[in-house]
Amino acid sequence: MNQKILIVEDEPGLLLALEDRLRDEGYEIDSESNGPRAEEKARKGTYGLILLDVMLPGRDGFQICQNLRDASIQIPILMLTARGSSIDTVMGLRIGADDYLAKPFDMQILVARVHALLRRSGLPKTEKTPSGERYAFGKFILDTERQELIKDNEAIPLNAQEYRLLNFFVAHPNRVYSRNELLDEVWGYDSHTTTRTVDVHVAWLRQKIEEQDHPAHLRTVRGYGYKFLLDD
Repeated sequence: MNQKILIVEDEPGLLLALEDRLRDEGYEIDSESNGPRAEEKARKGTYGLILLDVMLPGRDGFQICQNLRDASIQIPILMLTARGSSIDTVMGLRIGADDYLAKPFDMQILVARVHALLRRSGLPKTEKTPSGERYAFGKFILDTERQELIKDNEAIPLNAQEYRLLNFFVAHPNRVYSRNELLDEVWGYDSHTTTRTVDVHVAWLRQKIEEQDHPAHLRTVRGYGYKFLLDD
């Protein structure tokens, strides 16, 4: 597991606090406060994780994240967004960030998410299943060997986290999972933390596998969480 972290943050006080805390946790730290220089480091360096602020001089975090993903650089990215900004949250996840934290955040929560993202990035990329590495539901097939969702012999694009979430659901059908359980199982978080990440990714999956306003497979259980049905 690569333990080197790139911190991209232009607030000197926060940058120093992040550097000190993550070094205390045993990580090797590199840092940058300028957008273009940060992207250059991310492209050339060997990092296990990038902490990426949205508001940066020269180039914002959204553009950096988008450029890295367009270049097929799949280093886990944890974005630091404006407090309470759902637009920042959805935008960051949409362009390929693995998760986000809204400022100001609890340092213990950040450390837990860093641990989880680094641990997950060290897992094998392909998950074998006892059913021939393929799951069928409705008109879809999830091929876990190729990590593809297929409908009518055509692949439907999924980002990395959409794939992980769908793979978990199809492997554990008919059971209700709370948001915190999904965070534990899919994102790898050890502690219960508040995040809209699960809801955002569920909404995106529904856009790809469900009929408009009539979810047949991915059902909401009001007041608790979600349940996946292989058959309508």
